[in-house]
Amino acid sequence: MADQRFFAKAGPFTLAELALRCGAELAAGVDAETCVVDVAALDAAGPEHISFLDNKKYVETFSRSRAGACLVHPDMAKLAPTGMALLLCADAYRSYAKVATAFYPPPPVVPGIATQAVVDPAAVIDASARVEPGAVIASGAEVGARSVIGPNAVVGRGVVIGEDCVIGANSSLSHCILGNRVAIYPGARIGQDGFGFAMGPSGHLKVPQLGRVVIHDDVEIGANTTIDRGAGPDTIIGAGCKIDNLVQIGHNVQLGRGCVIVAQVGISGSTRLDDFVAAGGQAGITGHLRIGAGARIAAQSGVMRDIEAGGTVGGSPAVPMSEWLRQAAALGKMARKKGR
Repeated sequence: MADQRFFAKAGPFTLAELALRCGAELAAGVDAETCVVDVAALDAAGPEHISFLDNKKYVETFSRSRAGACLVHPDMAKLAPTGMALLLCADAYRSYAKVATAFYPPPPVVPGIATQAVVDPAAVIDASARVEPGAVIASGAEVGARSVIGPNAVVGRGVVIGEDCVIGANSSLSHCILGNRVAIYPGARIGQDGFGFAMGPSGHLKVPQLGRVVIHDDVEIGANTTIDRGAGPDTIIGAGCKIDNLVQIGHNVQLGRGCVIVAQVGISGSTRLDDFVAAGGQAGITGHLRIGAGARIAAQSGVMRDIEAGGTVGGSPAVPMSEWLRQAAALGKMARKKGR
């Protein structure tokens, strides 16, 4: 149950309304007009709440839960406690996301430009957008409908921000084009110089970084993440990518659609990730590689070679997951022998 000081709650909703919103089916005997007032975890829910079961580790908690209603896969329905109203769905977690959003929708944007903001007269700000105190918006920048520029954020010259975007506090954007529904979290740095030098014994000569960062629709970029602009070609973040906090993406990197990049991942320049690649926390990916569609990279992997589409790798240097597990098992066996 969310702290009402921070989250405004809607509802109550009937089970029929929630089932319609999330594509669930009411189990036999469920009263469609029963109302629930909030979402809650299985172990904290009461009769007025709706919860969900997604992970089999929590089956026992589910069986003891006092929740009035629960989103659950049909295969788990038989384990429900007596009296619990079940909403049957193929993917309980996705269904829960839709239900939770019904109770806690994004707050509406209150249009306006704070008097403490600094907005260049040559910037174009949609009348429905909001600019918070301390924000700086430079000449030629564009801010689309219903977008929010957070406190002390800096939007550089010529930057384009689409509709329904949120630019977090103390973030900075330069040399970039954003699509619609892009969320940039606090402290992120988008579009700064790429790390490009012509190295030599007489000194390292800076190579001008003349590209941009192009961010497509429905992207989230976590707090304190940095995305360098391209050196000539653009750095590209594909539609629907979800990038965690403290990620470093180098110049000319291209992410396809729906990539998931977890915290502290580093991707070196000119590497391309095709659609729906997932990289676990602290993975390092060297430059000029091709990571195929649907590839999965385990946490703390060091990727030094291309990965084929659908491949799963782990270790450093990263190898196919089955090989990495054999290596780990062999190393453990050697260590046990040495200990004896």
